[in-house]
Amino acid sequence: MARTAVVSGGGTGIGRAVAARFADAGDNVILVGRRADVLADTAVLFGPTTSYVAADLATVEGAQRVVDYAVEKAGSVDVIVAAAGGNAGIGPRGDLEGLEGLALASAVWNANLQLNVLTAVHLVEGLKPHLAEHARIVLFSSIAAYRGSGSGSYAAAKSALHPYAIDLSAQLGDRGVTVNVIAPGYIEDTEFFADTMTPRRRGRLAEQTHNQRPGTPADIAALTAWLTSPEAGHVTAQIIQSNGGAFPGR
Repeated sequence: MARTAVVSGGGTGIGRAVAARFADAGDNVILVGRRADVLADTAVLFGPTTSYVAADLATVEGAQRVVDYAVEKAGSVDVIVAAAGGNAGIGPRGDLEGLEGLALASAVWNANLQLNVLTAVHLVEGLKPHLAEHARIVLFSSIAAYRGSGSGSYAAAKSALHPYAIDLSAQLGDRGVTVNVIAPGYIEDTEFFADTMTPRRRGRLAEQTHNQRPGTPADIAALTAWLTSPEAGHVTAQIIQSNGGAFPGR
């Protein structure tokens, strides 16, 4: 039986790969993102079982737009994949040291909180009353939550999702709903690094893995597909790393 899956960040990168898996399986997919043109192109490519709603999930109003659309479209939701996110600290930041940089540093911290925590929380909390029995929720953290991100704010924002998922799992477990977090390492072919990824940096990140390669969106989509399957019904409140062994390093 076809399920209804809501995938935020579904127009590009990991979210797009995840949505493709659901669409290929015949599920009804609702793509969510801020760029309507990107979502529209992806929805057309995936076929008639895929639709989209453009919304900024960092706001309650944006999340409500998604909830209204999903309820009108499907009535209930079987899968939530909150893949929207990003690092507001990538790129020129100026001097963040000391009190003189506090205003800029605070702006980056708040932006990462909105991009990586509130986009997930707003989506999940809005759709929670409309979850089907035995629904699946997958949130996205990062290897940075374990190793740091250089500036602190991105890693801290991602790590905030860990206890949130555990609390959700406890709240929803008696309905057979599972809640898990995937924490990827370096994943190629996404917009995450913008134009900051150099061949040297790519090589260094690949060398940190045990299998000597970067991850791909398809790797994460396969893991997500399993976590959202009926077979994974006893796996919940887990933070699952997918980084080719890069976390322990060599």
